[in-house]
Amino acid sequence: MIRLLAFLIVVFALGLGFAWLADRPGDMVVTFNGYQYQVSLMVAAVAVVAVVAAVMILWWLIRSLWNSPYTISRYFRVRRRDRGYQALSTGMIAAGAGDGALARKKTKEAAKLIRSDQEPLIHLLEAQASLLEGDHEGARQKFESMLDDPEMRLLGLRGLYLEAERLGDRNAARHYAGRAAAVAPQLAWAAESTLEELTARGDWDGALKLVDAQKSTRQIERDAANRRRAVLLTAKAQSLADSDPTAARTAALEANKLRPDFAPAAVAAAAALFKQNDVRKGSKVLETAWRAEPHPEIAELYTHARPGDAVLDRLNRAKKLQEMKKNHAESSMTVARAALDAQDFSTARREAEAAIRMDRREGAYLLLADIEEAETGDQGKVRQLLSKAVRAPRDPAWVADGVVSERWAPVSPVTGRLDAFEWRAPMERLGQLIDSRDDAPDAAVVAIEAPARPVSEKPIAVVDPAVSGSETTGKGTDRSEDQVTPVTAAAFAAVPADAEAVEPAEELARLPDDPGVDPDEEAEKSPRRFRLF
Repeated sequence: MIRLLAFLIVVFALGLGFAWLADRPGDMVVTFNGYQYQVSLMVAAVAVVAVVAAVMILWWLIRSLWNSPYTISRYFRVRRRDRGYQALSTGMIAAGAGDGALARKKTKEAAKLIRSDQEPLIHLLEAQASLLEGDHEGARQKFESMLDDPEMRLLGLRGLYLEAERLGDRNAARHYAGRAAAVAPQLAWAAESTLEELTARGDWDGALKLVDAQKSTRQIERDAANRRRAVLLTAKAQSLADSDPTAARTAALEANKLRPDFAPAAVAAAAALFKQNDVRKGSKVLETAWRAEPHPEIAELYTHARPGDAVLDRLNRAKKLQEMKKNHAESSMTVARAALDAQDFSTARREAEAAIRMDRREGAYLLLADIEEAETGDQGKVRQLLSKAVRAPRDPAWVADGVVSERWAPVSPVTGRLDAFEWRAPMERLGQLIDSRDDAPDAAVVAIEAPARPVSEKPIAVVDPAVSGSETTGKGTDRSEDQVTPVTAAAFAAVPADAEAVEPAEELARLPDDPGVDPDEEAEKSPRRFRLF
């Protein structure tokens, strides 16, 4: 647009100049070699412009002829490069689609048209074609050759990392990921693998530095970075709990500050504070975490904060927790356990039954069985409660990749993934398995249709007798479904002579009665704390 405007301005200026000369007539005299030439001013101006234009055209022709070899070679070079990039593009698309033959063909074509030192993507296409053809050794050699080129180094490390993962060599994979993370910490695959390596060998400080680098490069969000830092600091506090209590306390308090609702961090911080006789601050930490989400480990540590407390003091502390989180199954379970230790069976039973009403699960029935055993010793009721516990959903536990752990761990024992453990019910028995109609009246029994008789068998007519025989006396109290209509002589007369004989049904063998529990065996068992597993 600007060039067009400038062209119009120049044309307009020339027009004004010629118009000005036309309005002012005059003559121009030129004397050359004894001759005198006289022309008008307008003709002289036109001649000057024509001479300048002719000189410019002549110069353009001479320059074009002079540069024609270079221009022609450049044209063919550009055309060759365009064909090479077209082959490279087609080869990359074929590699992405899984067409190894076409990818190899386009690789060779692109290598002929474009020099590999000018276009690094040719190396990538060649490695991808080798992988599609199953030549993993050739692909690894190509990736290793990329390590010498600074521009291709990260690509080569990525390829070697994936090959090591395919072969199951986790050490080699983590080695390549560590080299890549040292150069470019913003790479997610390199940072995650390096983080797994650091946490596997317990280098919590190195893992924390890597998380800080991820946060600074905005690879992960702020909340995710704080969560990871809390997990790593909690793991560090647990590892230093015995060797360096002061450092463990500092790490645990920082983790709890980052995530106050993270139960393992709260437990680690409170345990470190209790070890240094700071019961008040440790209790505040546990109370904050309990309000966010009740957890049995928090309740256990809170009620036993002072080892010298009496059982009634622990019961009062459990009731204090219950006041902070009312109408919660874990609160009732905590009070029930403390009441059982204090021999307050009525409170223990009431809270355990309240926990069952809120959340039917295995631990609540086991606790109720403990209470029944300690209070009444009724083995029948104990067995009934244990049978319900077997069929009840399991209590929540720390679960990661199918592994159930009684204690929290920072990494998964299967995959090594950080922060893999979750507090939830295991999947093996997930769901409400106890029928909610246990206390309801018996439902009507659904009648099952008898199988159809064979075609060869003839039906036997049964005559309803007017008077029952002496064999049916005393059976009137049975249920209508269990009553058998007696067969009289008339019914036997209706049976054909060629009917097959029917063998009498064998009497079901009776199971022996429950012999009960051997007194010696009962004495060996603990009368308290039933556990199914």
